Amino acid sequence: MPGFELFGAEERKELNDVLENGVLMRYGFDGMRNGHWKAKELEQELQKRFDVKHAQLTSSGTTALNVALAVMGIGAGDEVIMPCFTFVASFESILASGATPVLVEIDDTLTLDPEAVEAAITSKTKAVMPVHMCGSMAELDALQSICKKHDLFLLEDACQAFGGSYKGKMLGTIGDAGTFSFDFVKTITCGEGGVVLTNNSEYARLADQYSDHGHDHMGSDRGAETHPYLGYNFRISELHAAVGLGQIKKMDDFISIQRRNHAILKEALSAIPEVTFRRIPDPEGDSCGFLNFFMPTAELSNKVVEAFAKFGIDAYWNYYNNNWHYIRKWDHFKEMKSLFPLSDQIKKGMERLKDQSFPQSDDFISRNISCLIKLSWTEEEVKERATKMAAAIHSIL
Repeated sequence: MPGFELFGAEERKELNDVLENGVLMRYGFDGMRNGHWKAKELEQELQKRFDVKHAQLTSSGTTALNVALAVMGIGAGDEVIMPCFTFVASFESILASGATPVLVEIDDTLTLDPEAVEAAITSKTKAVMPVHMCGSMAELDALQSICKKHDLFLLEDACQAFGGSYKGKMLGTIGDAGTFSFDFVKTITCGEGGVVLTNNSEYARLADQYSDHGHDHMGSDRGAETHPYLGYNFRISELHAAVGLGQIKKMDDFISIQRRNHAILKEALSAIPEVTFRRIPDPEGDSCGFLNFFMPTAELSNKVVEAFAKFGIDAYWNYYNNNWHYIRKWDHFKEMKSLFPLSDQIKKGMERLKDQSFPQSDDFISRNISCLIKLSWTEEEVKERATKMAAAIHSIL
């Protein structure tokens, strides 16, 4: 992770096809295409590789969430339970739908704590949104059970866990719908893009229409298409889809490299008694895009961060003071600093954040260090990095 590290001939070939035929839009212009439909081809490839019935490409991972929420009918007056550790796009998409995000604790998986989810359910709850953060999955059996018990939707935000699986099923295909991001720093990149995956044919039909201004896409004349529903322009372009089509052909190699590099680093750190690792509900399904470990205290974690810098180690984070991924620094969210007016329902629903604390999550996040696993590292470079990381940690113990 990320795929741009191994950009090559495959992506250039697909891009050149689009540039040579001149059709940059995914819909229409049939006669000019010379048989090139990159978005359709990428959707078909995703369906095959993820063993899922439907894939709808969008302009980003955020708009994929927007589309998924819309086709499930989630909006004003509804609540969506989500983790307090994620990327800001998760709550942005819920707010944009008109629904209210309800944040709950994470556990040692660094994903939703099922007990916290169950405790947060109200008569307004419509969906649970697990976020498979840093390459690994949430407790999906427990969350599915909760959703079935309370008749809720399960929407997987799998944007950071492309290629991961849970008990033999690909992440993003287990809930009612799942989403991925294909932005520049994801395991598979389109430059910008996203996708909604689902086995629900009705959701797929609605997603296809909603993401293109509500067009029904019936018949060969785009100008004669009708608009059964309101929609938005969340389309991906043929250029972006072409990049993704070149990338996904290397998907198996990318995941294999991540797992090799992850294993080398983890083995080196496993020899240090003070280091423990995040719990992974299905270790065989870890996409290994990140290596996450804990120190016994937040103080030691901070010292490791300082030591890594001194030893010249890059691409790691402690998210405790990070305003992209953890609620502690999401001041714009907690203070509801929105350019568009938020409904009174949302404002009332979010009042709880003024007094809400997340002690369990604070503990895990403050002690956690998350290390990006790069695709471009050679095996020798990874071993050298592993030695440096172990030495840096030993230097502060």
